[in-house]
Amino acid sequence: MGTTVISALESAAEQHRDGPALRWKSDGDWQTLSWRHVRDRVMDAAAGLIGLGLEAGDGVVILASNRPEWPMADFAAIAAGGVPTGLYTTATADQCSYITDHCEATVAVLENAACLDQIAGARDRLKGVVLMDGPAEEAGCLTWDRLIASGDDPELQRVLAERVAALHEDQVSTLIYTSGTTGPPKGVMLSHRNLLWTARQITEPFGLDSSHRGLSYLPLSHVAEQVVSIYGPLQIGGCVAFAESLEALPENLREIRPTFFFGVPRVWEKIQASMEAAGARSGPLKRALVRWARRVGLGTAYSLQNGDGPLPGYGLARRLVYQKVRKRLGFDRTAYFVTSAAPISVSTLEFFMSLGISILEVYGMTECTGPGTLSTPERNRTGCAGFALPGTEMKLLDDGEICMRGPHVFLGYYKSREATREALDADGWLHSGDIGALDQDGLVRIVDRKREIIITSGGKNIAPVPIELELKSIPGVALAVVIGDRRKYLSALLTLDPDQVSVVAGRLGLDLRTVKEAAVHAEFRGYLEEQVELVNSKLANYETIKRFAVLDSQFSVEEDTLTPTLKLRRKEIAEMYRDEIEGLYAGG
Repeated sequence: MGTTVISALESAAEQHRDGPALRWKSDGDWQTLSWRHVRDRVMDAAAGLIGLGLEAGDGVVILASNRPEWPMADFAAIAAGGVPTGLYTTATADQCSYITDHCEATVAVLENAACLDQIAGARDRLKGVVLMDGPAEEAGCLTWDRLIASGDDPELQRVLAERVAALHEDQVSTLIYTSGTTGPPKGVMLSHRNLLWTARQITEPFGLDSSHRGLSYLPLSHVAEQVVSIYGPLQIGGCVAFAESLEALPENLREIRPTFFFGVPRVWEKIQASMEAAGARSGPLKRALVRWARRVGLGTAYSLQNGDGPLPGYGLARRLVYQKVRKRLGFDRTAYFVTSAAPISVSTLEFFMSLGISILEVYGMTECTGPGTLSTPERNRTGCAGFALPGTEMKLLDDGEICMRGPHVFLGYYKSREATREALDADGWLHSGDIGALDQDGLVRIVDRKREIIITSGGKNIAPVPIELELKSIPGVALAVVIGDRRKYLSALLTLDPDQVSVVAGRLGLDLRTVKEAAVHAEFRGYLEEQVELVNSKLANYETIKRFAVLDSQFSVEEDTLTPTLKLRRKEIAEMYRDEIEGLYAGG
């Protein structure tokens, strides 16, 4: 299979020559590039990068949406001896310039000229800029096609061959910057071995092979999407298609019909909200059928987890409901469903379980090349994030912090020995900063981020995430943020789900259409107060939510209140909604 990313690419090109590798939509039709053609374009692009002045060890930044040129630019940078780094398309100019400078990039590969503003602060230090789309009229820019054409030069090809021969499995292959939820982004150094070994651990347990069809839609700058959509398919010769956009995901799912689907919790929540809204518009007979099928589906899912068989009526429910739901969603040939990157509520998991879709939870972080645990259909428990990735070790410290050791653990943080020493101890254990618990079967349950534990003024240590998951399970609520560090009691900020507001309001006999209407409506507020009290009834007294504010807007990546993988940016939220938070404690 190859010990470096480029030798793995050569193997894929030889073994799967004309098999599909990359797909994308152009003018309404899906286009396909074979593994052989991917390899050829990558090597010519790599020679072209050398022609631009890229030296071995130089950084290469990639700023683009999900498209075939992204992984090809990634491979080309590695082949040329460079170190690629993905920039989030939603990142600000300051963020892009910081990372471009920090990773010592000498070449930038951008989607189009509109991206030039995002790297303007670092532009004068770049030797070359490549544009994937559009004219390259800007001085110093080269089109992607011209880059490939420029690589057809014997001397550049000679130098490229030397660079490729010098690659080895334990050197840095790529830099992936953390999302910066706890400070400035840090460059995580991942080796060829990290990437290829970890990709094998997520393809082999599921039996994925060259018949695999994936759909890439999450940011490719994120480690999980790279492992799932770049390095996994590379190892098995599978094919990945690139979604046109997040908005087009439902349509693209029905067109591609992936065999394996990875979704962050917010994606699953949006699918759930859309399905619930559609179900509310169904006739009474259909709703009754679905209610029966969901009872059977949920019971069967838990029965299978316990090692027992399906409930009576499961086969009929599958034919009448589950198969139709899967086809409507584009999941009719999806064998495995996976979630990770952020906590997911049990209510969302059970919603899909009741429809014959069991979502497998995985826990991990950038520093362990994505997955640190794995769940399989044979070894899976709702609310748990699975077992230690095969071939690795996992342990809990006295305070519950999860530590991991194995071939998936990163080399360290780029240009930060102090941060590396904090994360990696002398025995090779990666200290995750996450608090977990292990059950008798070795399955891990994630409690919370160590740094996000709330300590009230009364000295109580409280994990906010489990409470937030309960609040998010309230119909109509999109996201919840629990507040209370150094405060007398806990409070919460709630955002409402635009897809669910009218449905929930209809059940209450209210004619509300928008989030802004519902956020200020007294009766809707009364409904939320009742639901929050139901959540409180499940909690210890010191964990209960005493007050909450309903926001009339959404947390978003654009406003920097969510990371690109839709995790909460607590510091930014606390700053943006300072007045609302202070109002929750006024007179308290």
